[in-house]
Amino acid sequence: MPWTKNDYPDSWKNLRKTEREKAIEIGNALLKDGYSESRAIPIATSKAEEWYENHKES
Repeated sequence: MPWTKNDYPDSWKNLRKTEREKAIEIGNALLKDGYSESRAIPIATSKAEEWYENHKES
């Protein structure tokens, strides 16, 4: 089941809003590619944090 802005893993509740939205986007793409939720969540979290750090500098 894809994640939404109102329904996402508890571990994402402390992310900044833009980070969370990016994590949802990345996580849903990973699920679509066949990743399990247990793998998609940490990957999406890491990538969203990385994206945020790069995004805020530009």
